[in-house]
Amino acid sequence: MAKFLNTTGVSYHLEELIKGTKDRLILISPYLQFNDRIKEHLSNLNIQKRDIRVVYRENKLQFEENNWLESQIGIRTSLCKNLHAKCYLNENEAIITSMNLYEFSQQNNNEMGIYISKAQDPELYNSALEEAHRLVTISEEIRVTVKKVTSDTPPRIEKKVVETAPTFTKSSDRQAGFCIRSGISIPFNVEKPMSFDAFKSWSKYGDPEYAERFCHFSGEPSYGETTVSRPILKKNWRKAREIFGL
Repeated sequence: MAKFLNTTGVSYHLEELIKGTKDRLILISPYLQFNDRIKEHLSNLNIQKRDIRVVYRENKLQFEENNWLESQIGIRTSLCKNLHAKCYLNENEAIITSMNLYEFSQQNNNEMGIYISKAQDPELYNSALEEAHRLVTISEEIRVTVKKVTSDTPPRIEKKVVETAPTFTKSSDRQAGFCIRSGISIPFNVEKPMSFDAFKSWSKYGDPEYAERFCHFSGEPSYGETTVSRPILKKNWRKAREIFGL
């Protein structure tokens, strides 16, 4: 049976819902400003490669959120025009509420919401999940691309790169490659698949298995499936070998 939540209840159950995610998490909120505890939980889920989708309306992110989201490569974000709904779901539970995923709302506003358990209310949960999937489908996936943002620098957001087949030819584009972190064009070199700026950022930790954003060969989004040690998507290895003699 669905349960009524007051402001404190929404905040508590939302944190527990995020923390308890084992498979997928959908966060739908017009405005974003994550508190430190929510960031910790989302970062942990991202490290565990959970499927995380964030749908929001306002594309003028605070610089803290911009920088933090840019660092969380596995979290997929989308903009949904005219979004007003606030709904948070994982594979077992859902919260429909008046509360934005916004720190001010959690601390200052009077909110209310409904908690839904899939085990106790499967029909109601599935209806909420279906609508959440619809909002994800109609929203426009984006990627935050600014690496260094200050309070005086408005964040720049680009539309999702449309995946296209590689267009290399043996004659004209033999030196072309793409930075696996930023996607910009660089010389093709599987031992150096990053731009200089991206490499400086990566070298702070130097993890060759850290998930990156793009395929070094095609430049298409890799959604975390490329790393410094594996800079080319599996589906592109054969053609990369043919063209570059790997």
